[in-house]
Amino acid sequence: MSLLEAAATLFGFICVVLTIRQNIWCWPAGLVQVTLYIPVFYAARLYSDMLLHAIYVLMQFYGWYNWLYGGPERGLLPVAWLRPAGRLFWALAAVGGTVGLGTSMDRWFGADLPYWDAATTVLSLMAQWLMAKKIMESWLMWITVDILAVGIYYYKALYLTCGLYAVFLVLATLGFLEWRRSYCRQAISEPLIPAGQRV
Repeated sequence: MSLLEAAATLFGFICVVLTIRQNIWCWPAGLVQVTLYIPVFYAARLYSDMLLHAIYVLMQFYGWYNWLYGGPERGLLPVAWLRPAGRLFWALAAVGGTVGLGTSMDRWFGADLPYWDAATTVLSLMAQWLMAKKIMESWLMWITVDILAVGIYYYKALYLTCGLYAVFLVLATLGFLEWRRSYCRQAISEPLIPAGQRV
């Protein structure tokens, strides 16, 4: 447990709470969180997680921009569901990405828990991308990631981070429910414009 891990944990909590509320300040809070976690995961030899958080730095800027200007006529982005073809695509990508990344980390880097770590990394990247698009299924991916992460971080004695992901699990469930309510409100308030499905 370190001061760096504690600070990353705090900003991670703030980020998720703001995301649930669809508050644009979730992105700068997330930027601080992911930047702080890069050295934490390097020290723990969780290289897939370290790589993930380096990529997250760029994704925070993308999400920030997309939430502001990615909606109709460059307005605010509404919540949407994936189409069935999109769900199949992301499921196959998750399996393929986990096997590929896990194998690479195991053979070439000697990473600890390579496949479990790869699974959380791949699913997190997908969830983050879909969250930047305000896709409902992003919360279901985050719930899966949080369940896996609690076990990984407990095993690696990153107890603050383990606790954070246990809280994330609760928050992700609340986030899914809140975004679903938001989606339903969109459908009621704009009946002539479909609330949306995206690939």
